[in-house]
Amino acid sequence: MLDLPRYLLGVAEIALLVGFAWAGAASLRARLLPTLSGAPAHLATAVLALALLLWIAEILGTVGLFKPAPYLVGIAVVGFGLWLGLGGGLARPGPPSREVAPVALAIAALAFVKFGLEAKSKLSTGMTGFDSTWYHGPFAAGFFQSGNTWNLHFIAPQFLAWFYPANAEIFHAAGMLAFGRDLLSPLLNLGWFVGCLAACWCIGRPHRVASWSLALGAIALSLPVLSDQAGEARNDIVGIFFLLAAVAIALNERAGRRQGEAGLGMGALAVIGLAAGLAAGTKLNFLLPAAVLVLGLAVVAPAGRRWRALGASGLAALAGGGYWYLRNLIHTGNPLPWFDLGPISLPTPDQSLGGREGHSVLGYVTDGSVWSDWFLPGLHGGLTVFWPLLLACALAGLLLCLIQPRGSLVAKKPRSGVLGEGRDQALLLAGLTGMAVVVAWLIAPTSASGPDGMARGFESGLRYLAPAIVLGLALLPATPPLRHRLARLVRPRSSFVSPSDTNDDRIAPSPRRRRQTAFVVGLAALFAIAICYPVQRHYLQNRYANPSFAAPGLNSAFKWAGPISGARIATTSTRQYPLYGTDLSNHVQFIGEERPHGGFVAPTTCRQWRRLIDAGDYDYVVASWDRIEPDKSTYPQTARWTKAPGSTVVLREPPTVVFKLTEPLDPSTCRK
Repeated sequence: MLDLPRYLLGVAEIALLVGFAWAGAASLRARLLPTLSGAPAHLATAVLALALLLWIAEILGTVGLFKPAPYLVGIAVVGFGLWLGLGGGLARPGPPSREVAPVALAIAALAFVKFGLEAKSKLSTGMTGFDSTWYHGPFAAGFFQSGNTWNLHFIAPQFLAWFYPANAEIFHAAGMLAFGRDLLSPLLNLGWFVGCLAACWCIGRPHRVASWSLALGAIALSLPVLSDQAGEARNDIVGIFFLLAAVAIALNERAGRRQGEAGLGMGALAVIGLAAGLAAGTKLNFLLPAAVLVLGLAVVAPAGRRWRALGASGLAALAGGGYWYLRNLIHTGNPLPWFDLGPISLPTPDQSLGGREGHSVLGYVTDGSVWSDWFLPGLHGGLTVFWPLLLACALAGLLLCLIQPRGSLVAKKPRSGVLGEGRDQALLLAGLTGMAVVVAWLIAPTSASGPDGMARGFESGLRYLAPAIVLGLALLPATPPLRHRLARLVRPRSSFVSPSDTNDDRIAPSPRRRRQTAFVVGLAALFAIAICYPVQRHYLQNRYANPSFAAPGLNSAFKWAGPISGARIATTSTRQYPLYGTDLSNHVQFIGEERPHGGFVAPTTCRQWRRLIDAGDYDYVVASWDRIEPDKSTYPQTARWTKAPGSTVVLREPPTVVFKLTEPLDPSTCRK
């Protein structure tokens, strides 16, 4: 646990990081998107602030300097420099939000409370999700320990996971830098959840259906398939936020253009492309929708400006997510090492993907037995009993964006040469982006993973479809056939305001009102800081104190590792994160051998194993299966290979043995 001075130091560092990033982003947003106001302006500022936090981390991490002092100084210099150089910038107040429906706010509040309660349980256990303990947590802890984001962090040789993009893990590492612990990690997804709700609101705002979009988006975000995001380091919710933000900014910027003004400004194109790139730099399944959105921005641009539009949005997208793919290209010669990119034939690691056998939903789409045994139960479990209605409404939202009648863009007369003339092009792009998510889910090799005919991974794989469901439901009220009718249900017909009036009739708050707001926000911040101090003590005392994973021996090993500090630990467990210890000071490494083009495989002989153990100068070895299985021996053969003079057993419980090493293991003494 942290004492009060150390806790307050971490709070101060987070406050400074966020404050400087927000100040710089607000100034940049005011320059790039001067017509935005209110909630959409704040949303765009948030995207830019998150990008600044990410870029400074990547720049420093490339040279191994992603450490507390350089990171804080870097953010301060860039944030303050932008604020000073661009003259500051605050979001102008938007039109009064008199269309707010209490029911919509109640639904959003219930969704938030539900997600918060699910996250609360992790404050008594630590993050226990498989992906959190397999690669999300180890990546973040690796960045925190080494200060390096460029080198590959080899973990268990499954799915070539060390090549995964890691935007989300950077933010976890930033919290670790501030506190020296993972105090913020179980809470970060709660912030992303709130961001998703705000983006849903902004999606409906240009057409005065913000309440409807908020309510439907909140329902989609509360589906069981996304419940594993709460209190975990999973990154699906992060990618959803950036995708929703890109669409919301496009819709609001398009609605704010002057009558007869075609296309989007270069600043808007850059911010939208940046948000799309940030999504693609978070998770692989967002690559296709991000590419569709960026290309679509160029296609719908006025003739003569399409290459400029592609340059602005494309370069911004690369800035948002290209770092990880560039890293892969430099290390392996291929930005996407999982795939042979057709006639280009770029190099890939010469090894199987490992893990669960890959199958796509598309490959099973005509298989009736898979539908009855796996797909239908999975849809019921992941999307509730109302899944047919939810999928129908989400699909309708996307399709109605694509098949708009001409003249659906009220008071806008696009110039000749603009594709989609007479239609709301921002809605058209939103629909295309959502359909790209669906296609990416259909063809993903892990969307129906498992043995042939046994799509065990289907229900979990619905996470890849969830962005389309959230986006489709949030867009549904904004589609031409529905938006006027729904808006009148919230506002009287006489008070209806057209989309072109979104940025008019601004009422600036008085100085007194601003002081009152600042006072309330300050009190709320102080209250949160005071409440979180005992919470962090409770969390650190109980973090992995009584784990309940599938293997009893691993539970004991994780509990053993909690108080261990500064040790070098070798392991064969896919789940690794609890071994880092409460203070995250243990260096944990899955034992494997590096191969050409970024390959990494487990050793197959005793001599290989011992050479790797000796080369790593480890203090402990955790030899374990991931779970107890009837067809496997009680303990892995690596436990036998480790048993030698210089190794002492400190814990033995099936299927795990923990050894303490006091001298190198001699490869020559391995049994033939």
